[in-house]
Amino acid sequence: MLRFKAELFALLAVVAPLNLFAEQWANVAADSSLPQGKGLADRFVADAGIAGNSSVIFAEDFEQSDYQKNWQDVRDDGGVLTLVTAPSSFRSDAPANERFAPVGKRSLQVTARLTKNTGGGLTKWFESNDRLFIRFYVRFDKDVDYIHHFCTLRANKATHGKDAWSGFGGAGLKPLGSDRFSTALEPWGNWGKNPAPGKWHFYSYWQDMKPSPDGNYWGNAFDAEDERPIKKEEWICAEFMLKHNTPGKPDGEQAWWIDGKLIGHFKGINWRASGDLWANAFTLESYVTDRWTKQETNRVWFDNVVIARDYIGPAGL
Repeated sequence: MLRFKAELFALLAVVAPLNLFAEQWANVAADSSLPQGKGLADRFVADAGIAGNSSVIFAEDFEQSDYQKNWQDVRDDGGVLTLVTAPSSFRSDAPANERFAPVGKRSLQVTARLTKNTGGGLTKWFESNDRLFIRFYVRFDKDVDYIHHFCTLRANKATHGKDAWSGFGGAGLKPLGSDRFSTALEPWGNWGKNPAPGKWHFYSYWQDMKPSPDGNYWGNAFDAEDERPIKKEEWICAEFMLKHNTPGKPDGEQAWWIDGKLIGHFKGINWRASGDLWANAFTLESYVTDRWTKQETNRVWFDNVVIARDYIGPAGL
C-alpha cells in the first residue's frame, strides 16, 4: 500500500483562512489568445487512448481497479477513496448533442466525513514542461458543503529522495523562489457569500505574494469577476494552465477553463527565482475541515485526469 505524507499535508489545512487577502490581478481572459473549446482530447472518446498522444504526460481514467499504481502517493483513511459506477453525466447547460459528459464507466468517489476524516486524494509526480495543462472532470454531490483544499499543482526540487516533498507544506509562509510555489484550482465559498461549494478561483503561493492582514502569507486569490456558482450533480470539465516564468522575471502565467470556456487568465507572475524549480507534482483531492464545512458527509467524484504540454479541452464524445 502506498503511503501518503499526511503530516505534511496537515500543514496545508491548519488555521489557513484562505482568502483574507486577495491580490487584485487583472483577468485578461476576454482578450486572451489562449485556445478554447475543442482541444487535443476531442479525438479520444471518453479519453480512450489519449495517453498515447505525444503531448500527454499523464492520463488516468479510473477504469482499472489497480489505478493506485499510477500515482506516487495515496491518502485514503478507511475507504475514503472508492471506484464506483460513474454517476449520471447529464449537463443541463450543454447543447443537446453534448449533454452527456464522456467519463467512461467508472469514477473515483471521494467521501469526506467530518467526524471520521478530512477526505482523501492522490498525488502524481511527473516530468515538467514550460507550460503545463491539467484537466479533470469533477461532480459535486447535491449535499456537498464548502471544501477547504482541492486540486493543486506544486513545484518541488526533485521527484524522489529527500527533496521530493519540498513543495508541500509552508502554509502561512512566503516561498523563497528557490524552494517551492503552488497553485490550486479550488471552489471558493467567500465566507458563505457564494453558495456551496462556491465559485472557481486560483489559490496560489509564490515568492512575490502579498501578506494577509494578520501578517501571515496565506495563499493569494485570483478571481474571475463574472464566475458563476459551481453547479452540483453535473459533471464539469475543469482545466488549468501554468506557464513558468523566466527565473527572476515576472513573465509567468496561469489560466483556467470550465467546459472548454476560458474563464480566467492572469499574467505577470514571478513564480520562481531558480531555473531548477519546476511544477512537477499534482494532487487530486477533496479536503474538508469543520472550519467552514458543517455538512457531515461531503461526496465528490473525479474522472479523466490528463496532464499535457498543450491545451486538452473536453473529452471526445
